[in-house]
Amino acid sequence: MRPLTHPSIDDVTVEGILHALSDPVRSAIYWQLSCADSANTCSAFLKMEDRCIPKSTLSQHFRALREAGLIRSERRGVEMLNTTRCAEIEQRFPGLLPAIKNAQAVQWAARRQDIESAGVANKAARGG
Repeated sequence: MRPLTHPSIDDVTVEGILHALSDPVRSAIYWQLSCADSANTCSAFLKMEDRCIPKSTLSQHFRALREAGLIRSERRGVEMLNTTRCAEIEQRFPGLLPAIKNAQAVQWAARRQDIESAGVANKAARGG
């Protein structure tokens, strides 16, 4: 097996972080990992919200997060344990991750509200 590479914290860039978190699945994976008390395996994310994610797709998402410096992955037998590098990133870019998380929370809340409003409008249009 190929060894896993993790960038030095000095090589982590804001652009790389923003790019990695620009994908909704990667973003959801990262925020779930950041809330976890311990390392999570990739298989813990096979089902996210209302959809199943193929293992090969998950592997690519975890690779993107790892290469951006957002997570650290460690092989344990056949499993891959993943943890965030929040403390290191906070030291390098103070306030960046909380600002992104807050902005995404506002965005997701607005999306949910739009979806719920559309559902109510559709129901009213059908006469229900």
